[in-house]
Amino acid sequence: MAEPAPQSTRLTVLVPFAIVTLIWGSTWIVIRDQLSVVPPSWSVTYRFTVAGATMLAWAMLRGDGLRLDLRGLRFAVLLGLAQFVLNFNFVYRAEQHITSGVVAVVYALLLVPNAVLARAFLGQKMGRQLVLGSAIAMAGVALLFVHEARLSPVGPHAALLGIGIALAGVMSASVANVMQATQTAKAYPMATTLGWAMLCGAAIDAAFAFATVGAPVFDPRPSYGLGILYLGVLGSAVTFSIYFQLIRTIGPAKAAYTSVLIPVIAMLFSTLFEGYRWSVLAGAGAVLVVAGLVVALKARRPNR
Repeated sequence: MAEPAPQSTRLTVLVPFAIVTLIWGSTWIVIRDQLSVVPPSWSVTYRFTVAGATMLAWAMLRGDGLRLDLRGLRFAVLLGLAQFVLNFNFVYRAEQHITSGVVAVVYALLLVPNAVLARAFLGQKMGRQLVLGSAIAMAGVALLFVHEARLSPVGPHAALLGIGIALAGVMSASVANVMQATQTAKAYPMATTLGWAMLCGAAIDAAFAFATVGAPVFDPRPSYGLGILYLGVLGSAVTFSIYFQLIRTIGPAKAAYTSVLIPVIAMLFSTLFEGYRWSVLAGAGAVLVVAGLVVALKARRPNR
């Protein structure tokens, strides 16, 4: 019979999980406030400019240095493109069509592509419970879509579009997650790599924003500026460094278990601040998503 994990080992996993879950669970509602005046691509640009500068400052304080060789810089650019350009542009645009809580629930399915891509590229085997849990969770998302389609003032097409955009973001995030578990990622200091990935992502975001919506726009409201700081420092620099370290330690599939509780927190915020209207259908969908992910979580070796 296997001995239980030492207390220190449990804490080194549970404490980071709790931090990531609480902060990311709150960021969805802050993102919603960012959509009033500024085009999404510019908001993403500002967020990761702040985040990248914060990470590089932290790298200097740690003594990690700021230099990356050509291989490391190439990795940072690709990571920035997947995580800080594609993923977050999809997130911000999805919230233009569906509530932040529902976007968070869709992102709970990150466990699924993380496990599949980890199997394909890292050789980590999938357990049957993970497959079963994923199927249950997908059924829950389908119920949430039906609920959103019924409530959407512009019809089911907008709800379908919002969920489709969010799923595209999930895939982009999953690619970045698996990249963090590779030997290339582990060859470079976390803070330095993340800092340059965020700044490279911000530069691509800025180029895309300028090409598609024109010159920079900034919202003078204090809540917007404070939101950028919150999302950039806590919601990005702090949480991504913790989350990606978890990925390097326990693998992308298990690290994605943070997404089990994030939707619960996000939908609570959505109910309080966005007037999200629950129904039996929505409640059943949310329960199925969480239940499916818990089934996967309880697997002895969901990804080994």
